[in-house]
Amino acid sequence: MIKKFIYLEWKAFTRSASFGTNLAMKILIGFLMAYFSLVFIAIGVGAFYVLKKMKLEPLVTVNQFLIYYFLLDLLIRLMMQGIPVLNIRPLLVLPFKKPTIVHFSLGKTALSFFNWVHALFFVPFSIVLILEGYDVTSILLWNLGVFALIYINNFLNIILSNIDKLFVVFVGLLLGLGAAQYYKLFDITLFTTPFFHGLYASKILFLIPVIVLIGLYVFTFKYFKNNLFLDAGLSKKEDIATTENLSWLNQFGTLGTFLKNDIKLIKRNKRSKTTILMSFIFLFYGLIFFGNSHQPPVMHIFAGIFVSGGFLFVFGQFVPSWDSSYYQLMMTQNIPYRGYITSKWWLVVIATFVSTILASFYLFYGLETYLTIVVGAIYNIGVNSHLVLLGGAFTKTPIDLSSSSGAFGDKKAFNVNAMLLTLPKLLLPLLLYWTGLHFGDKTLGLALVAGAGVLGFIFRNKVFSIIEKRYKVEKYSTILAYKQKN
Repeated sequence: MIKKFIYLEWKAFTRSASFGTNLAMKILIGFLMAYFSLVFIAIGVGAFYVLKKMKLEPLVTVNQFLIYYFLLDLLIRLMMQGIPVLNIRPLLVLPFKKPTIVHFSLGKTALSFFNWVHALFFVPFSIVLILEGYDVTSILLWNLGVFALIYINNFLNIILSNIDKLFVVFVGLLLGLGAAQYYKLFDITLFTTPFFHGLYASKILFLIPVIVLIGLYVFTFKYFKNNLFLDAGLSKKEDIATTENLSWLNQFGTLGTFLKNDIKLIKRNKRSKTTILMSFIFLFYGLIFFGNSHQPPVMHIFAGIFVSGGFLFVFGQFVPSWDSSYYQLMMTQNIPYRGYITSKWWLVVIATFVSTILASFYLFYGLETYLTIVVGAIYNIGVNSHLVLLGGAFTKTPIDLSSSSGAFGDKKAFNVNAMLLTLPKLLLPLLLYWTGLHFGDKTLGLALVAGAGVLGFIFRNKVFSIIEKRYKVEKYSTILAYKQKN
């Protein structure tokens, strides 16, 4: 029976209208995975000797920070890891046993990239530990406990993925614990390190995460099995409808109508609410670069663009996919593409402006740092806002607004044209800023980047004409792609 499910999965992949895109995506991902696999393996091998050089005990040091490692892993899973499922409804009228369906669906998660990628660090690191004289049996038991905890995160993600506010909770927990330890208010590692090191020092402590993993799998299996009914767990959840007039937008005519629809969409759906949260998190991206003397100065403009452009990148890259559920209906109406595109542009511009205001706390690093963020916002408004809208014409990915997973997209969002459009989004401002630094100073670099943004704003009407033309060319292929729900 499992073999039959694998066969059905393969047929679904090869018969999909996006088969060519998926295949190209998987080939590209294959090369990227090979590259990053080598990088992670190198880190796993080198970690021991780097920590030794820093006069730290390698295994104890790794165990000390495993609590943050697993919290961050769960956070990333909640944000990015999709839950692999079958097209279950048609199977329920066929002679397939429900336990087999659930076991296969849960088993698919075991092969997820988010699970096996950890082995690229822990296995090489463990091999080095054994070669350096650590007890072989203890290292094997330590690995068994660690990977049990990794798969505990896997099943926690499945159970918790439908609880919207948990992502905020884990972000707050991770930042709170990190800040408390940094400012020496509370050090959670004092309580967690003995447990993680006990996985190595004790011969039986590894059983705790293993038993928890088994119990969690049984709980998850029973939960999904008990909800595997068309009129219960698989039925769509119906909420009480609410209305909002937003009549103050009527003064903007057609543009106001589109803006009202977008505001309602953002407020009412899980996926769009997640983009707001992601945009807020982008505000803190600059903390990695500003004030860090080890970062090259040219990366400051890179940070400035991301700090102010969180909403632009997370929301803007999926225009018009946000409207995929009713895009066919829209195309039967007398709706001008120019008004539709302009409304999306104003939405990302307003969000960029608000993000820039909220990022004023970077004045703590100095006026020059905040000026870099302002210049990044100007470039986002004048150039990147046009590029994300143009890229949307090639990104034919229907979006499930009821799901908060996949905030950064999925495999069908891959497109060569859209990928090429990412180059001027990031590389062009870096090149302009580097040119200014090379032939002058930071002021010249900022002036060149801001100048590109101002020119883009001046010629926005001509750019909108190009974007509108491309949307009309891609209209019918976009409608066809949005019909592919599975």
